[in-house]
Amino acid sequence: MARFNELPAVEKLHALAEHPLDLSKEGVLTPERIKKMQCEALGFKLFYGTQRVSEECLEALLELAKECDVLKKNQAMQAGEVINKIEGCESENRMVLHTAMRDFFEDKNTNKPAKEAADLAWAEIEKLKGFLKSNTKFTDFVQVGIGGSDLGPEAICVALKAYEQPNRRVHFLSNVDPDDGARIFKDLDFSKTLFAMVSKSGGTLETLTNQEYVKEQIKKAGLDPKDHMIAITGKGSPMDDPQHYIESFYIWDYIGGRYSATSMVGIVSLAFSIGIDKALEYLRGASAMDKHAMTAAIDKNLPLLTALFGIWNHNFLELPTVAVIPYSQALARFPAHLQQLDMESNGKRIDKTGEPVDFNTGPIIWGEPGTNGQHSFYQSIHQGTTPVPLEMMGFSQGQYGLDVRYEGTCSQKKLLSNLFAQSIALATGQKHKNPNKVFLGNRPNSVLFAKQLTPYMMGALLSYYEHKVDFQGFIWNINSFDQEGVQLGKVLALKIINQFKAQDENKPLGDFVLGAAYLNEIKSFF
Repeated sequence: MARFNELPAVEKLHALAEHPLDLSKEGVLTPERIKKMQCEALGFKLFYGTQRVSEECLEALLELAKECDVLKKNQAMQAGEVINKIEGCESENRMVLHTAMRDFFEDKNTNKPAKEAADLAWAEIEKLKGFLKSNTKFTDFVQVGIGGSDLGPEAICVALKAYEQPNRRVHFLSNVDPDDGARIFKDLDFSKTLFAMVSKSGGTLETLTNQEYVKEQIKKAGLDPKDHMIAITGKGSPMDDPQHYIESFYIWDYIGGRYSATSMVGIVSLAFSIGIDKALEYLRGASAMDKHAMTAAIDKNLPLLTALFGIWNHNFLELPTVAVIPYSQALARFPAHLQQLDMESNGKRIDKTGEPVDFNTGPIIWGEPGTNGQHSFYQSIHQGTTPVPLEMMGFSQGQYGLDVRYEGTCSQKKLLSNLFAQSIALATGQKHKNPNKVFLGNRPNSVLFAKQLTPYMMGALLSYYEHKVDFQGFIWNINSFDQEGVQLGKVLALKIINQFKAQDENKPLGDFVLGAAYLNEIKSFF
């Protein structure tokens, strides 16, 4: 494959970026443009008329997708080809099969690796059904894991809390900071609490430390830790041990942590919360979006279009960040998950041949729910010196069916009024004789809209973003599925932990001798 900057479409896009569309010019953002520039699938409607793309630019972006053969690459991924690799370099050399974890509904994948992975995943679902049926005494569930074992599952459980079963609460313990555990433990009845220890390798230091913390608290409550703990881990890992856990649920090497929210890593906690039937609806939604991403025409492919707009904004308009703004409080933790998903996947400096890239790869991802963000960082978004592309999302109906009317409209309509008003205001700006009231506009944004955030739609939304990330990685020709960048700090942390071990445990930390130890370790490391 040609390198990114050698592609004909890239040359064309660079030329178009010299004089890009200005959304703030009179007559550009019209009702006709809004009506024309939208795409609909699976109950979602993507409005992209407020992106800085002309017809010619959109055509060039679609040419870029064709030149990179992105649909074929997505199909190869979902079929189970080994794509997690760097040519000529030591690498993981694995399949990437998070999509197989939900590929057991209609239109099953018939490729052997994917089918075998889906069969294994379904066996875990059946095991989970039996476990939940025979362990009904638990009212609280604490998931102990970090990174992908925490962010995605927590985001999904928070998003679908409206569907929570009676007398079911789910908590997430990730930070090795002891205060995080203490915060959760103080409100638990340990006799009715189930703890899930999540680590694919069975050797994650933070998780093992918190496991000991959990065991101590269970023992203090006069209980046997084994009766209150399950493991979610790789088969045969140190945590796959029936002497210490009621049950083990399995995950596999071809599932990256940040892609594990539809594996047992995410499904056990979700099924405990909302029930297995609704959890399966969540998986159905994710699977449906997988099929859409793999087969839809490139100009009708929701995640691909979003990926292309992101590349236009990042590589050609040279905008370094993306704000993800859900106009839904249920999605409060979703931007944090997307931050890991995107930045851990596409924050890479070499391509799949091991050569350094000569262009920008993954952007910085951040965000909070609207309308809260409008009362904090939107000042900078509207009038700051660095334009920030926005990916906004909203729903016409709330989850709970409760609302209030005030001054002629209900809260949901006020929420949506803010969503669409911000989209237009960011694009068009405002002229004013007072320079402090001038809004330059021309801020690119898009709106993903649906009727309601149900379990099915949540699964589809998760998959939509997973495929946005993999499409961008395919176009940049980078490996979106390893994460070597998280390892370096761990190595150095272990060295400093050993310095702590050498100290008197009964002595307060105080100033410690960490200054000298830290400097010495840094010197020896380099």
